[in-house]
Amino acid sequence: MFKYFSILIIALTSFISSATDLKVGDIAPNFNLQATTGDFYKLSDYKNKKTVVLAWYPMANTRGCTIECRSLVQKGHLIREYNASYFMASVDPLDDNRDFAKKTNADFPMLSDPTKSTAKAYDVLNLFGLASRVTFYIGSNGKILKIDDDINPETAAEDIAANLKYLNIAKP
Repeated sequence: MFKYFSILIIALTSFISSATDLKVGDIAPNFNLQATTGDFYKLSDYKNKKTVVLAWYPMANTRGCTIECRSLVQKGHLIREYNASYFMASVDPLDDNRDFAKKTNADFPMLSDPTKSTAKAYDVLNLFGLASRVTFYIGSNGKILKIDDDINPETAAEDIAANLKYLNIAKP
């Protein structure tokens, strides 16, 4: 019994410790995800054009995610001051995200990754099969500029804008 418990602990520890293999300076994995608008968004479409902010969140219609989304709705103008496009993304089905976007009046694309392939590429899947709350800042050259895993949902928009300023992202 102890042997099996030890194997389980080692397996879980390995799974948890490999939570984020991506590093600043790495080329960000491309994605092609459908948004709540019905459009598909590809990271490669922004190459040499804009910085991309990809904010992963665990689950639509939950307390923390609703607070984060509302922050981006209410103070998104702070982010739009920069030459950047921003998205929230989850592994929720598209219809769940559409409902969430409608309830929160989201005025930005919310991306769905129900196959979890992009979440796996970004190493954000947690032990429960949901995306962890992690925000990636991806330069127009496709390289990761910053990985933020210390997200305060209440100040998400202000924090994104502050990070864009810190990263010297141009204003249009």
